[in-house]
Amino acid sequence: MLKLWGRGSSVNVQKVLWALDELGLPYAHVPLGGPFGGLDSSDYRALNPNGLVPTLQDGDGSLHWESNAIVRYLAARYGAGTLWPEDPVARSAADRWMDWVPTTLGEPMRVLFWGFVRDPVNADLNAMAAAETRLAELWGRVDAHLAAQPFIGGERLTMGDIPLGCHVQRWLGFPITRPDLPHLAAWHARLSARPGFARHVMVPMQ
Repeated sequence: MLKLWGRGSSVNVQKVLWALDELGLPYAHVPLGGPFGGLDSSDYRALNPNGLVPTLQDGDGSLHWESNAIVRYLAARYGAGTLWPEDPVARSAADRWMDWVPTTLGEPMRVLFWGFVRDPVNADLNAMAAAETRLAELWGRVDAHLAAQPFIGGERLTMGDIPLGCHVQRWLGFPITRPDLPHLAAWHARLSARPGFARHVMVPMQ
């Protein structure tokens, strides 16, 4: 059986939980990090030397960390033709948007999350204002991409929707002014109808 370590309030853990549900895979979940602690224990560091979440162990003993890499692994091993597009062109679309999350979207999302949720007392209001402006432009790019198709990789949900979907849920929860992005809103509505997204991603930010 698959075993996942990480607290469910972590956006990176939510990606994996949602992917597991989409694939219908049985798994054991061990809450770790945040109020649960345990990241610095020698047992956990032996699994993941970074001391971060999530970490996934497959039944054959293979270990995986870094959330997008875990989603890719699960999709490739268990989701051929569903989360893992068999067409290389569609798979490339999913891949590039997955990589776009940490390289481009992640930093301004982190600024708003820390400012509104994690440490509002010490929030840098100028940095938050800049992040809000930047995110309006970045989510506009996603909206334009979705104008021609219902999901990130094409006509059906793929691994490419998972990291972006987790982050758009957070962005929509921030108390900010957002532009009107109808294609993004329709995509979010499609994601919200999926049980795994509703169960693991549509939860309060902590």
